[in-house]
Amino acid sequence: MNILDFGFGGLEEQLWQILFLSIRCGAAFLAAPMVGGMTVPPQLRALLALIFAVFVATWFPLPVLPEMMSFAAVLAVVQEVIIGAALGFVLQVAFAVPLIAAEQIAGTMGLAIATSIDPSSGAQSGALGTFFGLILTLLFYAIGAHLLWFELLMESYRILPAGSFAVGEIQVWDIMTFAGYGFATAAAIALPVVLILLMVQVVTGTISRSAPALNLFALGLPAGVLAGITALIIVMPIIVEQFISLLSVALERSAALFEPMAGAA
Repeated sequence: MNILDFGFGGLEEQLWQILFLSIRCGAAFLAAPMVGGMTVPPQLRALLALIFAVFVATWFPLPVLPEMMSFAAVLAVVQEVIIGAALGFVLQVAFAVPLIAAEQIAGTMGLAIATSIDPSSGAQSGALGTFFGLILTLLFYAIGAHLLWFELLMESYRILPAGSFAVGEIQVWDIMTFAGYGFATAAAIALPVVLILLMVQVVTGTISRSAPALNLFALGLPAGVLAGITALIIVMPIIVEQFISLLSVALERSAALFEPMAGAA
């Protein structure tokens, strides 16, 4: 445990230490969806970064920090931003998977025009995508994934100390492969509902062909919406399991970013 000296003699050094350690946490909080959304004020995110920096400065061994306003300090700050953004970007990809699956389902159901404001980004998104995003967010907090992610953020200071200039060892390839896994998961989530809706459309098309007097749009759209809602109710337990598996893989990939460095240590 480190004892911080809050005397006036080393005040400038202590402030630079806290500020430097808060850069990685601030970049991670800015990229992570649970605290990086527009609903969280920037002042609160900056305060959380400073609080985490105090804990890091107290409980982790501190390396020799570069001199303030030096070229080495600029490189160290860039490294801290990259590390924090990489940790948050993995979660950002995971939280984008439900939106992709919802867009596939909503386009088949005919609900693509039903949009609402996404609270995390402030942009317009599909109503079904907002619903899926809320489910994933609730599961994220219910299984304690936020605590595990905070632990990974703290552990990164032990595996890759601040200012150690080892950012090249981060496994960026794992982030790209996780993005591919996210697309596959989105397709797997949307596949059962899309297949049911395809069968409904085939049936409505056959009926419309057999009875030309029937209006295809008046018959197909309500049938597609009702069939889609029924299919979502039926497959919701499977979707929840896939969401939990997605969060588990996201945390594993976040931890795998520093596995080679942990083995070297």
